[in-house]
Amino acid sequence: MRALLKYVRFVDALSERLGTISMYLVIITVFIGFSNVLLRYLGRFVGQRLTSNLFIELQWYLYSLVFFFGFAYILKNGINVRVDFWYAEQSAKVKAWIDLVGHLVSLIPFCIIGLWVTVSPVLKSWGLHPDGSWGTWELSPDPSGLPRAPIKTMIILAFFSLLLQSIAELIKLIAILREQEDLVADVLSKGAESPLRIE
Repeated sequence: MRALLKYVRFVDALSERLGTISMYLVIITVFIGFSNVLLRYLGRFVGQRLTSNLFIELQWYLYSLVFFFGFAYILKNGINVRVDFWYAEQSAKVKAWIDLVGHLVSLIPFCIIGLWVTVSPVLKSWGLHPDGSWGTWELSPDPSGLPRAPIKTMIILAFFSLLLQSIAELIKLIAILREQEDLVADVLSKGAESPLRIE
């Protein structure tokens, strides 16, 4: 069980880090969006083009990363949207059973399928041809745009981090069902604060 707790602490800390990055990316995204609009209007005023598709696509990429990095954080902290008119009234054990079944039947298979269907298009975006040879990256069709391969790779990271957190949540749920709430409480109290390395 100690090894499982170390895994849970590691994944919880990783999800917290990704969530923190996601929060900072919101600020950067808003700043780039505001700057882009400001430069566009200023460019019209002075008769020069002061912005490009690079800034528009960078804003889109960062906006995507806000969600990709936030998936595991949202699951870890239980701030995902729930239709909980019935769930909220249940005991901790009933909630644990509902979440356990939901994770096993829906969430974990969803993550695995997401990874499976994403890997091939991402490799193709990096330039992998059907014959196994490599070509050039997928590029933006717009002038001055960004390459597509790096942002598409983040889809894999999103599914993988969500899968890791789903497994960590399963461990916590099983501990609740086995009436090991003290272990869950220990993980919850230390998980968010612990560094990524496990001592």
